[in-house]
Amino acid sequence: MKNKEIIEELEIPEGVETSMDKITFKVKGTSTELSRKFFYPGVNISIKQNKITLDAKKPTKREKRMIGTFKSHIKNMLYGASNKFVYKLKICSGHFPMSVAQSDQKIIIKNFLGEKIPRQSKILPDTTVKIEGDLIIVESNNKEYAGQTAANLEKATRISKRDRRRFQDGIYITEKPKIKWIKQLT
Repeated sequence: MKNKEIIEELEIPEGVETSMDKITFKVKGTSTELSRKFFYPGVNISIKQNKITLDAKKPTKREKRMIGTFKSHIKNMLYGASNKFVYKLKICSGHFPMSVAQSDQKIIIKNFLGEKIPRQSKILPDTTVKIEGDLIIVESNNKEYAGQTAANLEKATRISKRDRRRFQDGIYITEKPKIKWIKQLT
């Protein structure tokens, strides 16, 4: 069986401008500008009229996977150009009263399980974090930055060498961005 050419197309939503400079793909929307480098041998990305085309002539399994990966990243960029990705986290402290505060590009977690030294979590650039009581809201136009900042918070309060059924203290992701918009872009 011969390999056939694969072509994937995405429509560019209204109010969003895209450009391609060799391997750098840029998206400019109402609120922000996002850029990312896409390169894989044999996979081509082109912008014509109101469509983004990803294609490969005689694709292998790896090239097919990379086309799917690039398509997902481009969808996230198109959505993020005009909307924000929002993650919600909950602060759970059952044994010791934990306090969470923001300082520049870090979140400082004090008195976690009675520890004397505060734990810290990094906030990635272009990401806003709001602390409202026992809720933390992470927002960004870049999905990777928002997700990684939320994961950093969750990882900072990871418990080891204790029974997790009993010690359920920590910061946990309770809500991730809704992905209903993917159907609109395909």
